[in-house]
Amino acid sequence: MPARNTRFDVSGQSVLITGASSGIGKATAEAFGADGANVVVCSREQENVDPVATEINDSDHSGEALAVECDVTDREAVEALADATVAAFGGLDCLVNNAGASFMAGFDDISENGWETIVDINLNGTYHCTQAAGDALADGSGTVINLASVAGQQGAPYMSHYGAAKAAVINLTSTLAYEWAGQGVRVNCIAPGFVATPGVETQMGITADDVERDTVKRRMGLSEEIADIAVFLASSASSYIVGETLTARGVPDIEETPDV
Repeated sequence: MPARNTRFDVSGQSVLITGASSGIGKATAEAFGADGANVVVCSREQENVDPVATEINDSDHSGEALAVECDVTDREAVEALADATVAAFGGLDCLVNNAGASFMAGFDDISENGWETIVDINLNGTYHCTQAAGDALADGSGTVINLASVAGQQGAPYMSHYGAAKAAVINLTSTLAYEWAGQGVRVNCIAPGFVATPGVETQMGITADDVERDTVKRRMGLSEEIADIAVFLASSASSYIVGETLTARGVPDIEETPDV
């Protein structure tokens, strides 16, 4: 068995991260790059993802980065993304399906287009990327890390479309983990609660500067804390974790004993 410190090592891995222009995706790319992995970062707009790759390449860390424009709902673009990853770094060790989108609306107010758009990005995008990357991942000891949400575990008012899509991602995780285990590919999922991303800042007015990472009693997390989980799931230290959804939502809701 490898030494303990090497089991957490992801250096030299080739990692593809979708939705990497900001928030959790950007933090995850930076974390892998800092730990010596080579990362392909993608976004729907090249100009949004170029700075992420530049920052990683300009750092003192050994990991390299390549920025690729890709709409995860476009199957041809996704297949080109997978090919570009293999061409750049000689293979693919880890796929992080982070690309997602949401908006708040009551169920009765969600249009057909609005529903299909959210499902297409969050669920179908995960399907396209995972299937397109399958052969490359199965060529070694690959890992797939899907990003879901607590909204997909327990529901969330005014986010029925998003919650339904993320619930499907959680189910896909456990099903695919069973199917691909024989090929040496581990599939897992992360379900974050509220995280101080640019999207949350827009909706709730809370920034990362408002969050104390060392404070235990909180319901708001940082993108870097989710990135730490992703790096762990890509390492051999998590080798016995297969088909699981790891929830990161801070202090849980409980039924407190009433005062008497």
